[in-house]
Amino acid sequence: MKWTSVNELREQFLTFFESKGCLRHKSYPLVPIGDKSILLINAGMTPLKKYFTGEEEPPRHRMATCQKCIRTPDIDRVGITARHGTFFEMLGNFSFGDYFKREAINWAWEFCTKTIAMPEDKLWVTVYEEDDEAFDIWNKEVGVPASRLVRLGKKDNFWEHGSGPCGPCSEIHFDRGEEFGCGSPDCKPGCDCDRYMEFWNLVFTQFDNDGKGNYTRLQKPNIDTGMGLERLACIMQGVNNLFEVDTVQNIMKAIIDKAGVTYGENAKSDISLRVITDHIRGSDFMVSDGVVPSNEGRGYVLRRLLRRAARHGRMLGIKGLFLSDVAAVVAKENYTEYPELTEKLDYIQKVIRIEEERFNQTIDQGSQMLSDIIEKALAEGKTAVSGEDAFRLYDTYGFPIDLTREIAEESKLAIDEECFTALMQEQKARARAARANISGWSDASKNLLSDFKKTEFLGYTETECDATVIGIITDDMLVDTVTEGEFSLILDKTPFYGEGGGQVGDIGTITVNGNVFTVLDTKKAEGVYIHLMAQGDAPVSVGDGVHAAIDTKRRDAIKRNHSVAHLLQAALRAVLGNHVEQAGSYVDADRVRFDFKHFAALTREELSAVEALVNEYILKGSTVETIETDPETAKSYGAMALFGEKYGKIVRVVKMGDDSCELCGGTHLDNTAKAGLFRITSESSVAAGVRRVEGITGLNVLKAMEADSKTFHAAAQALKIPSPDDLVKRSQQLMAELKEAHAEIARLEAQMAEAKLSTLLASTKTVGSYHFLSAKVEGVSVDAVRSVLDNLRSNDPDSIAVIALVSGTKLNFIASCGANAVKSGKQAGKLVKEVAMICGGGGGGRPDSAMAGGKDLSKIDAALTRAEELIAQ
Repeated sequence: MKWTSVNELREQFLTFFESKGCLRHKSYPLVPIGDKSILLINAGMTPLKKYFTGEEEPPRHRMATCQKCIRTPDIDRVGITARHGTFFEMLGNFSFGDYFKREAINWAWEFCTKTIAMPEDKLWVTVYEEDDEAFDIWNKEVGVPASRLVRLGKKDNFWEHGSGPCGPCSEIHFDRGEEFGCGSPDCKPGCDCDRYMEFWNLVFTQFDNDGKGNYTRLQKPNIDTGMGLERLACIMQGVNNLFEVDTVQNIMKAIIDKAGVTYGENAKSDISLRVITDHIRGSDFMVSDGVVPSNEGRGYVLRRLLRRAARHGRMLGIKGLFLSDVAAVVAKENYTEYPELTEKLDYIQKVIRIEEERFNQTIDQGSQMLSDIIEKALAEGKTAVSGEDAFRLYDTYGFPIDLTREIAEESKLAIDEECFTALMQEQKARARAARANISGWSDASKNLLSDFKKTEFLGYTETECDATVIGIITDDMLVDTVTEGEFSLILDKTPFYGEGGGQVGDIGTITVNGNVFTVLDTKKAEGVYIHLMAQGDAPVSVGDGVHAAIDTKRRDAIKRNHSVAHLLQAALRAVLGNHVEQAGSYVDADRVRFDFKHFAALTREELSAVEALVNEYILKGSTVETIETDPETAKSYGAMALFGEKYGKIVRVVKMGDDSCELCGGTHLDNTAKAGLFRITSESSVAAGVRRVEGITGLNVLKAMEADSKTFHAAAQALKIPSPDDLVKRSQQLMAELKEAHAEIARLEAQMAEAKLSTLLASTKTVGSYHFLSAKVEGVSVDAVRSVLDNLRSNDPDSIAVIALVSGTKLNFIASCGANAVKSGKQAGKLVKEVAMICGGGGGGRPDSAMAGGKDLSKIDAALTRAEELIAQ
């Protein structure tokens, strides 16, 4: 059995199954595409689920992948044992109603025994106890002796997950030898000892389970196999765990170099080395796939990995930031299959560096505080850190609870989880109450809305309505009547949209007893709508009947922008990929702003494609439908939701033809064509991994076009051309003329410099065996001086020259050494460096030509004298 690297094994597997007619597919991103059921891809078949269920047609009915995966349930065990890891690669070959059991078994055996030359007598196979078909194929066709075939029950060799497709499986094991066994004469696969290592699982999906224990055979059975790449490498390289295989070991060596420790000498430092090695691998890949650290969802998984790794770096004694350096090693070791890690390395390192810096800002104070808490708890004979202390660390210092838990466990202390959870719930309740603090109300006013019923919102269909005043707020108090000054009104019903979901609140008027009041803004909190009123000079009382009317022109503009925000997201996903997820939005009457997760700035071509696609969606004239339903039904429509957002029992789906379907509570057009046109005005970065596109719609596009037209005509007039149509042509002509003029200026400068310097050539003196020229020159360019010295060097191989070039207060030294001078050991780079130092500067360059800068012009003569001394030496 030949030692084989991780990268070679991956390539051998994919090439082998490519030869069997399988589509070799690059690993899918760690962020699931079109699957909100999981945060991160955790198995080789996970990105292919819709092919197995028949929801989507696969690109080919035979596929093979090496899928990157993240699993975090055992994150606290990573490092403590060498078996656990969060990141791994899963090799797999798949059939969607194509080849089945016979091919899967024969090919697996061929790959193991022929391609990578595993010894046949070391391989054992398990089959499901009732799967005689698989047993016979292994035994009679492949030739595995019955003595190395083991039948196991449903628990070990039958794959199912509730109702739906399921089936028996067959696992291939490698016999590592008696020294790893338990000593029992009955030891074989299925034993709990470490002798037999399972490395490849072949799942034969051939049944459908109705959930009641009834199995019917599928008309088109599937094949789903999985083999851990790192586990296979352990066997092929003769090592005991994933941290010892070549690529992973090289990453660990980079950490060892920074820490100055040796792996295998100290159990405690070994734990830290394994933690950092595993976590930086996963972090590199997650950031590459668009995940950024945050406090929720997959972003929290990344933050937890990075902060855990950073802490263990400190435990090893590593000073300062180091994870971004190790990230470069991860990229290097995985370049063969994942060149994107190298292509995005600057971005990956930046994200990791920022997170490590943030963690370092809080860890010192938090760690010391936790250390004191633990010391006190141990001194008092307690068995747990109080929930209050754990919450204070989290709330005040941003100290993650899982890190508090992990550090406490090192001192055999638990956390009062019940108390911590209760305090977290109280904090959330306070946050909800604080949201009622509209426009900077004081703490005493935060709960003013608690006794009001939810406002009946009519704004989806109505632009004005009659209503009744049920609450008045002024000076942070609820009052019955207001006669002057600014105040806020609460009505029993309203057509005014309250700011939310990225859409601004409506403005308009509320008429009370014939007096018209201006509504400056509309907010909402806990379902209660608050109308912020301009200063009035007529009385308004609770119980008054009013007429509320929104500014319809402004609302129409807002609707255009909001509907286009949905179309923009659809276009971004179509052009950039399904990793694009909304990270925020803002729509008002003037613009649409959309923030989304993406790893790089958009190119001009990408922006043009997005803009064109949005306009294509608009001009289709699709009807905009709104449907109120439950979340599950909405999901079946394919409705996109804002990641991490919590939704109630009833949600509102906004559907625009076949182009967009999202959950949204905002106001929208009834037909996409009413948006008119869309134009992107800017693209920028908001945060690491988050981009922002801003745009305009409708009449604002016409205004922008008119402004552009005026600019073009003004430019044409300035360039004295009859039409803006000729701007490009005239600009190109001007650039060509300028280029020609600059070239002529450079030529004349060179002539002037040559003329000036030629008079100096007569002052060339012999210094040793060299022809030495030094001079101070003013009023010529660096390029002109270099040109003259290039000619001197070409014509006189024994020449050495040092020119002090002065331009105003700027000083440069330019040095040149002929070929013979260089051969004898003289170097222009070293010469000019020492000369410039006398004038307080520095620089260098090639042995034959170099330049340096200076600061003190008064020491030029001393510097040139020093040059002659150096040559004489």
